[in-house]
Amino acid sequence: MREHYSKTSSHREFKLADQIQKELAQLFHSEVKDPRINFITITDVELSVDYSLARIFYSTFPSDSNHLDTTQEGLKAVGGFLRSKISKNIRLHHAPELKFVYDDSLERGRFLSNLIEEACNKSIKKSK
Repeated sequence: MREHYSKTSSHREFKLADQIQKELAQLFHSEVKDPRINFITITDVELSVDYSLARIFYSTFPSDSNHLDTTQEGLKAVGGFLRSKISKNIRLHHAPELKFVYDDSLERGRFLSNLIEEACNKSIKKSK
């Protein structure tokens, strides 16, 4: 089954996604003790139209593939705990299912910056 995410978020959807993001950040900081989950940052939350699913975008350090696999396993393991805490703390009758998605935008940004810098350096060398 394919989830449907709206392109235009309603005020309620935006507010709920923001609350979930803040709650998750707090839970990771204070209550999640799984050693597989270190240095994680919740970068965004997207809700399905019916609020049954939340895609949780995260970044982590270090971002090598071994560490990412371990982190993803840890996130799957604590998903039910996080969902129940979100339901209780935000007072939702039906908390959305949490789907964790690695956000590689920092690496892509760094890669593009390096490409631009290399191109500029080559251009400067050619003009001399």
